[in-house]
Amino acid sequence: MANRNLRRLQPQWALFTRRLQTRRSVMAFLVVLLPFTAIMVTQGQSTPIDPGVRGGAPGAGGPIAGLTVQESKFFQDGQNRFTETDSVSGTVAGEAGSGLGPRFNLNSCVGCHTQPAVGGTSPATNPEVAVATLDGATNTVPFFITLDGPVREARLKFNADGSRDGGVHDLFTITGRVDAQGCTIAQPDFLTANAASNLIFRIPTPTYGGGLIEEISDATIVANHNSNVAAKQALGISGHPNRNGNDGTIARFGWKAQNKSLQLFSGEAYNVEMGVTNEVFQTERDETPGCLFNPTPEDHTNFNLTQPQKVSSDVAAFSHFMRFLAPPTPSSTTPGGAASITTGSALFNSIGCAFCHTPALTTGRATSAALSNQPANLFSDLLVHHMGSGLADDIVQGQAGDDEFRTAPLWGLGQRIFLLHDGRSTNLLEAIQEHASSGSEANGVISNFNALTNSQKQDILNFLRSR
Repeated sequence: MANRNLRRLQPQWALFTRRLQTRRSVMAFLVVLLPFTAIMVTQGQSTPIDPGVRGGAPGAGGPIAGLTVQESKFFQDGQNRFTETDSVSGTVAGEAGSGLGPRFNLNSCVGCHTQPAVGGTSPATNPEVAVATLDGATNTVPFFITLDGPVREARLKFNADGSRDGGVHDLFTITGRVDAQGCTIAQPDFLTANAASNLIFRIPTPTYGGGLIEEISDATIVANHNSNVAAKQALGISGHPNRNGNDGTIARFGWKAQNKSLQLFSGEAYNVEMGVTNEVFQTERDETPGCLFNPTPEDHTNFNLTQPQKVSSDVAAFSHFMRFLAPPTPSSTTPGGAASITTGSALFNSIGCAFCHTPALTTGRATSAALSNQPANLFSDLLVHHMGSGLADDIVQGQAGDDEFRTAPLWGLGQRIFLLHDGRSTNLLEAIQEHASSGSEANGVISNFNALTNSQKQDILNFLRSR
């Protein structure tokens, strides 16, 4: 009897077993499928990504509209000198400029300011690597300089006795160059400084629209600072001008708004970055005997010339070039399309970004009609703000403290490769998040950004890369 029942149940058991095996196969398939499904869902949610450096025409590097014939000539002459390569005494073929060294970071202005066109910022291929050994120089390339990394200058935070330093320590020397026989000075010891956490970096700031920035009145900057105070305070935003210690007016050029004018900016850069003494900075930064080859100032007014634009010194010519250099032309459709860019612009304002990155300020009455009473769509309030522990560089310049930086103008951001003051990032989304850290005035705004949907974040990224 039992055997007959067992034989009767066998077909049913076999069917149950087959069904169970089928279900196990389905479950196994689902286990394999689930990760791919999750990826598809995530992709469907459009995780925000930096669209990257905008392609197409640079839309930059040319003169501002409305220049007179004479102003255009001064612009062109300044641009020519801006692209010139310097040697020690102007005796090396192809390096007609004079005054390089004894210490320097690069041998031309355009080397630092070339992305996406002349006057911009750090290019994709770092020229500092090649200049280290150019013309027989015996420099070694510092560890923080790479061929595909940003052009950088180095600063030390403190001196050996604990007092503040903050100055630029040039990467290279003219030791070994064919036009510097007898000079034997050594490069700084950056490895020891880095081991002591005493080393910070800065990358070049774009010079586009410099004349417009220069012509924005102090009153306009202060009025913008005093606007929307309650809304700014609710987000933790304050900021203040970096005022010149002598006349009390507002400085506005450089990462910490440490320079008052384009001429001061030019003179300092020529001396600090290239080692060329000039009528603004007359003294060699290193006066080691055997390394001084020219009378000073090496760059000066050309009294013996009669063509008007040629009379100016290089520093004055650089200033003319930057003063009449047009802001970059933004895109209305790339990346992401016009609708996304428009939406991103509105969101940029609504979450509080525009409280610091003021979309536009108007210039005052200027001697050049091309710069007079003009809109400057710079996306900056030209104030310095506390950016917190994450971005702090421990450098004090004027009234800008150790974690304070000027609100960087965003015009041209769409074609910048390296981001933030030290070039630590090439990713715009990452750079936005770097604005948030302990003590940063941007924390409230970044919190608002993080609360947006992925689609909204993408719209803001598209808007910023359209600039």
